[in-house]
Amino acid sequence: MDLGLSGRSVLITGASKGIGHAAARALAAEGCGPIHLASRDAAALNDRAAELAREFGAKTVVHALDLAKPAEQRALAAACGQIDILVNNAGAIPRGTLLDIDETRWRESWDLKVFGYINLTREIYRMMSARKRGVIVNVVGMAGERPDATYIAAGSGNAALIYFTEALGGASLKDGVRVLGVNPGPVLTDRYIGGAERRAAARLGDSARWRELLTALPLGRAAEPAEVASLIAYLASDQASYLSGVLVRIDGGLKVQPPQS
Repeated sequence: MDLGLSGRSVLITGASKGIGHAAARALAAEGCGPIHLASRDAAALNDRAAELAREFGAKTVVHALDLAKPAEQRALAAACGQIDILVNNAGAIPRGTLLDIDETRWRESWDLKVFGYINLTREIYRMMSARKRGVIVNVVGMAGERPDATYIAAGSGNAALIYFTEALGGASLKDGVRVLGVNPGPVLTDRYIGGAERRAAARLGDSARWRELLTALPLGRAAEPAEVASLIAYLASDQASYLSGVLVRIDGGLKVQPPQS
């Protein structure tokens, strides 16, 4: 299916790896451009940009900066200018109980993922609404729907972003903008694999046996980043033009909280 995305400008945060990298590939394959890639890791971003140019002929722009800082969020929005599609993806909030995560770690992780999404959305939404055109896709996470005291900072942050997405997206069509998101379950990112390796070392005595811990998941595996990216591309397209203010789960139908990294 041709999603009709050719020539649309894109900004992806957390674009150096995982879901962000996969989203960049999916949108480049659809002919999007320019594609703005943002994260802290300049070397990785340059590698991704070269890959997209080589494989898809995509025009890319690299932005190496810290999206936990409001000034850099505003600078990124200004540098990108008119964007058709924003994919908020940067940030990972640590696992732990209330007593495990002190105020500093909690605030630092929320500055990037929670306030990073909110502040960048505000800047880009302002420009999109002026043109009466644009799509914002927030990559959140199913922990926001399934309370877990051992994942309390992340679940609380995701719950806030779910509310933010649904509330803004429920009113945004009057401005010509769609705001929606995806709630992934376990995804085979470097972070998830690292957590699985630690659990395998603790439980099985061998970190290399980490895949054995995934047998309880649907299909006996975590989702591939490319599977999440395909959903993002569809939601960003006109094929999903009547969708706003919703988050789509991509979790294989899990009904219980799975092992986390």
